[in-house]
Amino acid sequence: QVRLVESGGGLVQAGGSLRVSCAASGSIFSITAMGWYRQAPGKQRELVARISSGGSTNYVESVKGRFTIARDNAWNTVYLQMNSLKPEDTAVYYCDLERRGIQYWGQGTQVTVSS
Repeated sequence: QVRLVESGGGLVQAGGSLRVSCAASGSIFSITAMGWYRQAPGKQRELVARISSGGSTNYVESVKGRFTIARDNAWNTVYLQMNSLKPEDTAVYYCDLERRGIQYWGQGTQVTVSS
């Protein structure tokens, strides 16, 4: 059992910052990676940022230099710090956890960036 709960979404002006958080509970051991995805209206869900058990990170090109993913050592919480936000960042942001070949999802948190 894995439970992921996102928080921290909201409305922010373009150029502003926001940090979304994901609280993980349950069988949170043997984790391969955690990450953040987002889905905007009319678009496919896309990977935004990912951090592996080895500490390596990946970002979609459009957020490089603006977003940073981080976690605590016990994988209890993963964060996505979003700076210099743009209207095109508007989406529902989902936390994901990968464990033993299974991918788990949170319920999502809405991030809206006004222009």
